[in-house]
Amino acid sequence: MKCIYCGNAESKVVDSRSTDDGNSIRRRRECLQCGKRFTTYEVIESTPVLVVKNDGTRQPFDPIKLKTGIIKACEKRPVAIRDIDALVMSVEKKIYNSLEQEVSTKKIGELVMEGLKELDQIAYVRFASVYRDFRDVTSFIEFINAFK
Repeated sequence: MKCIYCGNAESKVVDSRSTDDGNSIRRRRECLQCGKRFTTYEVIESTPVLVVKNDGTRQPFDPIKLKTGIIKACEKRPVAIRDIDALVMSVEKKIYNSLEQEVSTKKIGELVMEGLKELDQIAYVRFASVYRDFRDVTSFIEFINAFK
């Protein structure tokens, strides 16, 4: 690691610890030439996953967008934000563990519905009504009856 003060390429790690979120490691380093200390962060490099939308366009996977949709489905329901965060993390983990570089919105929707079904049935039906894009009441009622 190059020293930010003198440019020397050699340093030693003085202290190493995980950050609060657990997604990176904070390292205190000391330059072997000038003796000054500086901090670096080490993070896991991940390959980006693209979401293939229904119209064929692609955009980067965004867990914040996913969380926003789940929050809307859970609005005015007794669902804790930690449960929503856990669902988002679960979906994100399944997507990245699939090792696919592209994932369809259909697949993401199915994963969310699977989690919401266990979390809150009303939120599940709300999410499904938007995700499945029911065209008429009959198809929605058929879905509800199949859910029972």
